[in-house]
Amino acid sequence: MAKLQRAAFIRTANWPSANESTYQALRKEFPEVTFDLIEVTPLLKNKYRILARNTLSTIRYYGLKILRRKRSFREGFYHTVYVFSAIKKLLHERLSRNKYDFTFQMQSLFDASQPGTPHFVYTDHTHLANLYYPDFDQAKLYAQRWIKRERSIYHSAAMTFVRSSNIAHSVTEQYGVEAEKVACVYAGSNAVTEKPFNDTKYISKQILFIGIDWERKGGPELVAAFRKVLAVHPEAGLTIIGCSPQIDLPNCRVLGRIPLHEVAAYYEQAAVFCLPTRIEPFGIVFVEAMSHRLPLVAARTGAVPDFILDQKTGYLVELDDVDQLASALIDLVGNPQRCREFGAAAYQLAQERYSWEKVARAMRSHIETVLARP
Repeated sequence: MAKLQRAAFIRTANWPSANESTYQALRKEFPEVTFDLIEVTPLLKNKYRILARNTLSTIRYYGLKILRRKRSFREGFYHTVYVFSAIKKLLHERLSRNKYDFTFQMQSLFDASQPGTPHFVYTDHTHLANLYYPDFDQAKLYAQRWIKRERSIYHSAAMTFVRSSNIAHSVTEQYGVEAEKVACVYAGSNAVTEKPFNDTKYISKQILFIGIDWERKGGPELVAAFRKVLAVHPEAGLTIIGCSPQIDLPNCRVLGRIPLHEVAAYYEQAAVFCLPTRIEPFGIVFVEAMSHRLPLVAARTGAVPDFILDQKTGYLVELDDVDQLASALIDLVGNPQRCREFGAAAYQLAQERYSWEKVARAMRSHIETVLARP
């Protein structure tokens, strides 16, 4: 394989944070490569004809769904055939200015592949993976014409990298991509534990929940389970961060949204992390909890089984099974030693799997394998 010199990294913008973290990790892993950073949102700026025509396309395809609040206008705007084709043309004009050893794109809202250039995709979700969730309203599916374009993204790529095994399964099963062209490389975490590890936290009997969407994250089920926990451990506590539900229960703190830099203190005080989420493409809060040596309790859905090795890093429970959820919490709240063992195993898994350095290293291995082919 010839020496690598230049590559293009394409993303919508520098947010979410994984876009920037992946970019920096690849630059560090490929020190010999000059990366051209290309962002889609600035490419669309001032393209008034494209923006106007796509507004009409959005209304045409998703107008009723927007009116019925099944989709937001912004979501629909980036899921039309027209804008997909327009972005592909703009990227072709931009990428054709240079010769690249490979191109790399974040997420699957557009197709940056170019003829003759090996192309790689890194995504945490596919649209059809929503069908794996029993709660998903199929009326929220995007237009089939757009889903056909999404399918072309994975088939045009030399390899698709994903963050969790359920999405790897989706790309192969629902989109028909060969298994050898899909690799689960997981994702890194920006969680940093600055304070020395406090081993006494496991006797605190404090349960921590962090999530913005209360119902989707399984909040009502957790409250029902916590009532049962209090019957056995009346001194147990529950802290809720990220949302502000109305709860009338003893020992329950509802903090709502707090500054990101303050969240670490609550990880350090908790004995158990519980997020019985109903839909979870990839929950970075699980990785953060693991980095703080917390045992995990969550429902068996989405990416969760990648984080929770049942009875090793925590407990997996079935969706809507409040009794099973309560039983898992009662067991851990009353057993500091088990919390300590599960927390240690969770921390070890986070170190082995969920770091941007390891993600980039795995990507480089696959990229070099692809580029070495005739």
